[in-house]
Amino acid sequence: MSVKLHIKKGDTVYVNAGDNRGQQGKVLEVLVDKRRAVVEGVNMVSKHTKPNAKNPQGGIVKQEAPIAIDNLQVVDPKSGKPTRIGRRMGDNGKLVRYSKKSGEEIK
Repeated sequence: MSVKLHIKKGDTVYVNAGDNRGQQGKVLEVLVDKRRAVVEGVNMVSKHTKPNAKNPQGGIVKQEAPIAIDNLQVVDPKSGKPTRIGRRMGDNGKLVRYSKKSGEEIK
């Protein structure tokens, strides 16, 4: 059984808990089975890499690590502040996500 998450790839999210609290970023990837998401510029870690075609020198590379989805909130498109998400029927008969704060539909 698949779980419906309130966050999708491409959403702008706000981190509301943890070391990166208060930061915002765009979701690059959602790991549904692990309930985690990779957010641009958030939860940066240093990774040691061997020399390869992409990085011929090798060394230490900074990259984003996954963060728990429970610690993320979607940013309201109208006010730019974090909001909870609801689902309702759209004009075309499909479920659409909307902001509980402003009632605005989320793309």
